[in-house]
Amino acid sequence: MLIDPKRKLVVPGDYSVTVAFCSTHFLKAAEDAIQDHGAFFVALSGGSTPKTLFERLTAPPYDKKINWQKVHLFWSDERSVSPTDPESNYHMAMQAGLAKMPIPHNQIHRMCAEVEIEKNAELYEKTIEAVLQKRPFDMIMLGMGEDGHTASLFPSTEGLKETKRLVVANFIPQKNTWRMTLTYPCINAAHITVFYVLGASKKEMLTKVLQPGTELPSQRVGTKEHPALFIADEAAAPSS
Repeated sequence: MLIDPKRKLVVPGDYSVTVAFCSTHFLKAAEDAIQDHGAFFVALSGGSTPKTLFERLTAPPYDKKINWQKVHLFWSDERSVSPTDPESNYHMAMQAGLAKMPIPHNQIHRMCAEVEIEKNAELYEKTIEAVLQKRPFDMIMLGMGEDGHTASLFPSTEGLKETKRLVVANFIPQKNTWRMTLTYPCINAAHITVFYVLGASKKEMLTKVLQPGTELPSQRVGTKEHPALFIADEAAAPSS
């Protein structure tokens, strides 16, 4: 299968082997960033695989392998719900173990999407600019929906058209709701963009996304300089 040069695919093995690979990849990214510039600026994703990853990273022996005091947590997108709602990506990450890590409170930057979402999207962009100081994200974690969406950049939504802003409020007609999301200018500037694609239900869409083309939201992530990395397990991997 021809894979677009703006995308790379790694298939470590079955589900458990792939989650272990994702953990090691995350640790290496954090270590490299902290060694290079004294901090790890990462935007987290929602979903079942990130939840498993967070649980693993915050348990022995991984929990001691990251200098958590140097970590800055952001999010790639958020639903318009309160931070205590089970549907909140922030809530999931905190419940999965990140709340017990020694990350300074002022280095946990949640998206406030439950009220005044357009105003808060502008404020979140300003927070990114103030904290990162013109530096791109070290890593942005992403998922891929069965419709090809990523973050909260869904097919046929206004957020796909954004060319300057780092963060926008995006209305999702398919779900009749607003969400806050990072934009392509922000995502594609990151040092590492990584998709976690696990499970047989993702196989058909992953096959489409990896091929040349830009009609699906996930296909617009990645550049020739910084190809998007897709980490897939054997169940999701395209047939050769």
